[in-house]
Amino acid sequence: MIPRLMEILITTIILSVIFTFFVRKTLKEAQITDKPIVTEHKHKTGTPTMGGLGMLLAIISITIPLKDNLNLVITTLIVVASALIGLLDDLLGLRTKEVQKIIKNISNRPVEIGRLILKPGEEARVATPKARADFRRLKGKGLISVVGEAPIKYEIRERDKIIVQCLPGALLVLSGAVTSLGGLQFGMFMIPVIVFGVIGAINAVNLIDGMDGMAAGIMAIASASCALFLYLSSKPMEAVPFIVLAGSSLGFLVFNRHPASIFMGDTGSFALGGGYAAAVILTDTVYFGVLALTVPIVSVIISLLHRAHIIRLPVEPLHHTLHYKGLSEKSIVLLYWLVTLIICAIGLYFRALFPTG
Repeated sequence: MIPRLMEILITTIILSVIFTFFVRKTLKEAQITDKPIVTEHKHKTGTPTMGGLGMLLAIISITIPLKDNLNLVITTLIVVASALIGLLDDLLGLRTKEVQKIIKNISNRPVEIGRLILKPGEEARVATPKARADFRRLKGKGLISVVGEAPIKYEIRERDKIIVQCLPGALLVLSGAVTSLGGLQFGMFMIPVIVFGVIGAINAVNLIDGMDGMAAGIMAIASASCALFLYLSSKPMEAVPFIVLAGSSLGFLVFNRHPASIFMGDTGSFALGGGYAAAVILTDTVYFGVLALTVPIVSVIISLLHRAHIIRLPVEPLHHTLHYKGLSEKSIVLLYWLVTLIICAIGLYFRALFPTG
């Protein structure tokens, strides 16, 4: 069984590399590129986005010869539905909603702009009403100057996004393949639980897709760990959806690792989040699946606390705050990968100790 699973993993990696290579080439020729709004990432302007199409094509291609694996087929259906929603978001994001000023502190003391405290020589985007008011006040005093502009992409309202993101969860419910979660029967309450789980995973993965290789690396580790969990639970064939997700993520990392030559966009992050949630629910590995996704989940919780004004972040989400505080992007990504790996290793250790628990 192990040779067969390794064959599926390696084939998926190769397909993901091939498709991502051609998708990157096509996107670059079509000039479908990213326009980062974080000032520290302005050097990434011009990098092709919507690279998740490469992963999507790899997942579909490997599913065709493995169509007898029902869990994989349903997972791929959810991946496709989630990716299409993300693709729509990416396409709408090609439109410019507004252009925000990028300002620089030209004084010899720190100044406050919005929620940020800019040290002398530091730059920031004028994004919020408070920041715009601070900008007018500070400009009048000659403490700051405008050094550039940042085009802000058009985005669907959060409420509308959530409504549309219900679709993959609804499809998973309609598949009739889910009978229990965590060993519990929820009856009619199963519907909102499944829908909430899929929406939560999509947004958690989307939130951490902000630095080179972060989302793809975390999803590769989490998916591979879930596959190992099922293998240790004597359910090797149920591991196939996770192996495919891990393989597509690893193949994408060939081009997405630092410095990235392509970004997955919402097309990719939605696909990975939706597919991961579907695989977890279908294989009833809810407890370990949630554990493996600890880093993205904690990131979401911190962002929600920030938006509720319970805590204050200079920049949202957390990984951008860490960057703002002086950690390099590469160090932050490696830290997030390492924490995910350690958490998964602990979970797998206990599964090995108690294989029937």
